[in-house]
Amino acid sequence: MGLLKAEGVIYKATEKVDLSADSHEPYQRANVKAPRMAGFVLKMFAWFLESNIFGPFLLYILKRNNLIHKLVSNAELEESPLYVPLHPFADFSEKEENENLSPSQRVQKAVQCLPPSLSSSSSSNLSFRRYSIMDYFNAYNSAQITPFMVAKRIIGAIGESCDPSLDMAFFINYDIQDILRQAEESTQRYQKGEPLSVLDGVPIAVKDEIDCTPYPTTGGTKWLHLLRSCKSDAYCVMCLRSCGAMLIGKTNMHELGAGTSGINPHYGATRNPYDAGKIAGGSSSGSAAVVAAGLCPVALGVDGGGSVRMPAALCGVVGFKPTFGRTPHSGVLPLNWTVGMVGVISGTIEDAFIIYAAISYQLPSQELSAIPPPKLYFPILNSTSPITNVTLARYGEWFNDCRDDIKTCCSDALEETREKYGWKTIEVTIPEIEGMRLAHYITIGSECSTSLSRYLPNDNMKELGWDVRAALCVYGAFTAQDYVKAQQLRNRLMKFHKSIFAKADVIVTPTTGVTAYPILKDALHTGELDYVNGAALVRYQIAGNFLGLPAVTIPVGYDNMGLPIGLQFIGKPWSEPTLIDIAFAMQALRISNYKKPRVYYDILKKD
Repeated sequence: MGLLKAEGVIYKATEKVDLSADSHEPYQRANVKAPRMAGFVLKMFAWFLESNIFGPFLLYILKRNNLIHKLVSNAELEESPLYVPLHPFADFSEKEENENLSPSQRVQKAVQCLPPSLSSSSSSNLSFRRYSIMDYFNAYNSAQITPFMVAKRIIGAIGESCDPSLDMAFFINYDIQDILRQAEESTQRYQKGEPLSVLDGVPIAVKDEIDCTPYPTTGGTKWLHLLRSCKSDAYCVMCLRSCGAMLIGKTNMHELGAGTSGINPHYGATRNPYDAGKIAGGSSSGSAAVVAAGLCPVALGVDGGGSVRMPAALCGVVGFKPTFGRTPHSGVLPLNWTVGMVGVISGTIEDAFIIYAAISYQLPSQELSAIPPPKLYFPILNSTSPITNVTLARYGEWFNDCRDDIKTCCSDALEETREKYGWKTIEVTIPEIEGMRLAHYITIGSECSTSLSRYLPNDNMKELGWDVRAALCVYGAFTAQDYVKAQQLRNRLMKFHKSIFAKADVIVTPTTGVTAYPILKDALHTGELDYVNGAALVRYQIAGNFLGLPAVTIPVGYDNMGLPIGLQFIGKPWSEPTLIDIAFAMQALRISNYKKPRVYYDILKKD
């Protein structure tokens, strides 16, 4: 194969790279050379990849044609590798500092930061809004409804969503008796006037990549839970349970998180509540869909490559990913150690903030580094006087590399922030974005392949969906050189982003390059490989994972088919309070235009 060897890019020194708006650094669009495959064609492709005869040659051609060799493997660059995106803490003067508080105390502290109109069940003139955590708490506290009554409604709604006429595939597992038990205990606490927190009795769903008893953790497979038992709650689940949250089950996900569609051949294709014929996005597909459909105000996901923000944007809800290291990863399937983070999907940024406060803490000596993150700070959300003096960094060519309706909607939202808040947008250049996407792909693929090496191959390989079998073949083809070069690029891109954040508070982009696309029948039993749409879905989200940066998506409008569009803000390390403030202000501009999904369950409705 030496005759086919592709030459690598010679990257110039970082200090010579121009990051200004009029830079001559080229913008390289995603160079995806792979047709969509599903059904029998996908099976044939996977067989060839797994073949000892054809596989190595085919994998080499795929890597070369998709510029992995040119931009990463054979590239020449000066930076040393950076294997874990841990950031030193700089004091951002972010309001109030916490002490050693329990999860319920942190939740209470977060609630005190909410505007009065949002921390009460005041009437709203919005055409549509999803019920919030505070709506549930106030309804319970005033005895308008009980957690037990809500639990029965949720169980009924889940059953309806599973009907063949809908087949929404929201959940992999739920336990009616466990839901009712939690609901009864919560109801008794309210009757005694002793709720554990505002989360007491609030329904919350958990992605099936996170340990949550009494359920097995499948990772979207049919076998992984048989080899890795779930013996206790993940730390994030333990925090929510200590606050009294009603955990209603394990949500569907793209198998092993190895895709962006949320089509799972074992548990069904999670369908988008705005159009059941469209994808919900992956890999936290079920978590985004259940929030969008009103089954719960909040769900937990895991974001390894936009896997929280992407489905949230496609389903018209909020997706929030904290700084790497802010939320402990204990009790989460170790599919990607240095890019994955527990994140929050919710109907509003206020609810994401409350859950973030509950689960943000550092377990000593159990994480990748013994260096703890900075103490938790709380923003004061103010609906009458939103945050001002915000500088947004925008890379025009990248920002516009999406469908026209997305570009127009997101640009209009930015213009509105200038008119209403006086926010300033500066144009910048973020170089080597395609190299970053490929380096992230090598990193997440290598870590996933390594994590699963104890279980695969053997007979378990045959139980995977065909799309995941193909993906794992590609992951397994990455070499030590590929991985180390990817980490050199990680260090390089980190420096570029640090320079940009010296001039701006956040980087702003659309969340996805396309809106939700159709679920085709040929993918239902095999899964699908659609790297063109996949690259468009992850286009703007990689920095959050690869560089460990906090990021949030806020719904800002709809395309011409009524499908949601999200706007993303990427923040400085540890700047979650500022990011939440900015997202809250953006939400305030657009929330009056939110539309009700076609599939929606009004759980708190009055009889």
